Amino acid sequence: MKNIIVVNAYIKNASQIMQAERISEEMRKLGNQCEIVKNINLAEIKDGKTVADKVDCCVFLDKDKAAARLFEKCGIKLFNSANAIEMCDNKMLTHIALANCGINMPDTVYSPLCYYKDAEISDEFLNGVVQKLGFPLVAKKCFGSLGSGVYLIHDKIELRTFEENNKLCEHFFQKLIGRGGEDIRVIVIGGKFVCAMKRINDFDFRSNVGLGGRGEKYEADENLINLCEKVSEILNLDYCGIDVLTDEAGNRYICEVNSNAFFAEAERVCGVNIAKKYAEFITKGT
Repeated sequence: MKNIIVVNAYIKNASQIMQAERISEEMRKLGNQCEIVKNINLAEIKDGKTVADKVDCCVFLDKDKAAARLFEKCGIKLFNSANAIEMCDNKMLTHIALANCGINMPDTVYSPLCYYKDAEISDEFLNGVVQKLGFPLVAKKCFGSLGSGVYLIHDKIELRTFEENNKLCEHFFQKLIGRGGEDIRVIVIGGKFVCAMKRINDFDFRSNVGLGGRGEKYEADENLINLCEKVSEILNLDYCGIDVLTDEAGNRYICEVNSNAFFAEAERVCGVNIAKKYAEFITKGT
């Protein structure tokens, strides 16, 4: 089998490069041809075919949704699919997709998209956010990775300032669950639980390892496993990392779902070869 692993044309993140290299290594061990390529001219279509036309599948480690859809338009199988990538890339779309599906999520208020820089912020809207979520609350831009675009809002002044500065981009607000700085990252491949780790950050309310957090192996119970497998199934994901929050009463909430979640820390603390399991799934599914 011949496949390509697509990364962004302007990639700078060492973790993403390592992720691609690990998957490529495990694919080759299974007897597959595998090449890591940057997303440059790959989605160019000539006579209904792309430059990447002579491959069996593509592991798409980018978030360039248009390129992903171009590949699929030409009959190339993607892991994950373009639709799944797009659904997870926009955090509000993830929330909407999981709503009314028996999935517990933080209380959420979407901010109406504004098209005018000089528009005045609605006091009615801000008061509604406070009444629904209280303080502190979490503000999130719909697009962002590695903890970027996620902010802790402590009072009405900070809320108004955030809304004024971000009214022209898609964003939403959520109730803060727990004390912050801690969550559970669950890896699911092919709809099946692989491993879980607790992420702890003593310096930031965001638990991301890249922001100073650390991981430790977490023994997932049946309820957590079932919850995350259900989330993966709803979003039709081949591979994902699901972030789960826990409140003081022990209730769990789905925070975010990452279609290209980094797995280096999870491999290290859990002792699981995640890249191998993903490569095996891809090989069987092509």
